[in-house]
Amino acid sequence: MADMRTGQAELLQIFPPQLREILLKAVSDWEEVQELRLRSGKPLFITVKGQEYAVGKGGNLSASSDAEWTKRDGQTCIVSQREIEQTVECAVRHSLYAFEEQIRQGFLTVAGGHRIGVIGRAVSEHREIRTIKPITGLNIRIAHEKKGCADRIMRFLADAGQKEWLSTLLVSPPCCGKTTLLRDIVRNISNGCGYMEGRTVGIVDERSEIAACFQGIPQNDVGIRSDVLDGCPKAEGMMMLIRAMSPRVVAADEIGGKGDLEALQYASGCGCSLIATAHGASMEDLASKPMFRELFRERIFCRFVFLSGRKGPGTVERISDHKGCEIYVP
Repeated sequence: MADMRTGQAELLQIFPPQLREILLKAVSDWEEVQELRLRSGKPLFITVKGQEYAVGKGGNLSASSDAEWTKRDGQTCIVSQREIEQTVECAVRHSLYAFEEQIRQGFLTVAGGHRIGVIGRAVSEHREIRTIKPITGLNIRIAHEKKGCADRIMRFLADAGQKEWLSTLLVSPPCCGKTTLLRDIVRNISNGCGYMEGRTVGIVDERSEIAACFQGIPQNDVGIRSDVLDGCPKAEGMMMLIRAMSPRVVAADEIGGKGDLEALQYASGCGCSLIATAHGASMEDLASKPMFRELFRERIFCRFVFLSGRKGPGTVERISDHKGCEIYVP
């Protein structure tokens, strides 16, 4: 485990001793690990380089079918409900109350920037989810900072003549590296990147995935001039940041919700450049959604970066301008 980073070492500490020992045997390079899934009474699963494996009691990994694992159940690491409870207790540092709002939204962010999705019985009051109890399943997404992954495309996102950043939308299906690329773009803009001086960036991190704040402190490097509003809905957060922090650039993840359009229009009207992500496969796919048709009509975004997982998460397939003309194809 010599190549394990500090944040990943911290992550291991949230697991009960038995699971921790199995994971130490199972993983030789945490840079390759994307997810860990724990379900009460089910096998422990790990995703490495996009491939899901079931974990054996001895730390061995197998991509066998569910039927084969049923036959070999005695060799499989089966996660108990108590182990899930212990993991959650350690993740929140034995203070569930302090993380109540995150749990209500279905996730936790822990030291190192790792994100834990939670599932179980939703407790509702007045048609609103108050908490999830008991928690019976966890999806742990391992945080990976890939500094430099945006370097080769930054010049296509800049207006060198005006010395300003062009509003850019990163587009891809789920799990193709949008947030990782967004984070590195923000870091470059905030720090400055050679041909452009650093700019103040306001980050609305609704689900704590960009900066991965833990107790209010970003665990990921988002640059020296970035202000992070953590856990705040995007629409309200963009307006709050503009009024309070006067950013030159505003960044948000996964736009498309109700109210996002108005906030984007407001930010653009205030002279801010926008860097955002959205789910989609193509310009035509985006254009089929009413919100994006309006964004296209108003030319809110000048650049569209389309990603895929073809060569791994974050594969840039092409960059287009607001007219749909390709300006970069690797």
